[in-house]
Amino acid sequence: MTQPRVFRILLVCLTVFAVPASAEVELSFFTGIQEAPHSRVEGTDPGNAVSGTFSFVTAWEGKSFSPPPYWGIRATWWRDQKWGFGVDFNHAKVIADPATRVANGFSRLEFTNGHNILTANVWRRWQNDASRWTPYVGAGAGISIPYVEVDSAGGSVAEFQVAGPAVAWVAGVKYDLNDRWGIFGEYKGTYSINETDLGSGGTLETNVVTNALNIGVAFSF
Repeated sequence: MTQPRVFRILLVCLTVFAVPASAEVELSFFTGIQEAPHSRVEGTDPGNAVSGTFSFVTAWEGKSFSPPPYWGIRATWWRDQKWGFGVDFNHAKVIADPATRVANGFSRLEFTNGHNILTANVWRRWQNDASRWTPYVGAGAGISIPYVEVDSAGGSVAEFQVAGPAVAWVAGVKYDLNDRWGIFGEYKGTYSINETDLGSGGTLETNVVTNALNIGVAFSF
């Protein structure tokens, strides 16, 4: 899947959820610090004498501020003061620990452009007319669309792939600057099942968890 196609999918989703004019629509943009715990990587890599068949556990680096940086965008349609739904696109990154990937025959093993998660979410918020602060939580399900970058003796691949299902969960608080603009801070987690194709004709599978602390700005209309 090409990068323009990824963003066309996102644009269609945003358009679908932003159509209703009778309720509050909120657009949010965020960045932050994202990391990922260890996970198992397994699969087959024909032509690679070191890792023809492989299964190992690696640490992942997030490198949130290195190009391309960590960021996200979401659109939420608030049906009333409590409940809303929408779409969320999250551009995260995971880079395998250098010593581990080299020991298993990979000169590069990462999803850096990025480990993209697109979900449809349900939201619950607690508004108080006497306060500018609004706590909220959300959860959703969707797909993982990583940019797979893997090099080994068996071959190379560098492309977007639809890798598998994903879920996301969020808890945060928003501060209203006025009736249109607000700022927010939140924790966001994701879990994705990634089954990807390698340049050698083999496959690589790994289930990735990401944890992030986000800050962002929101615009309502």
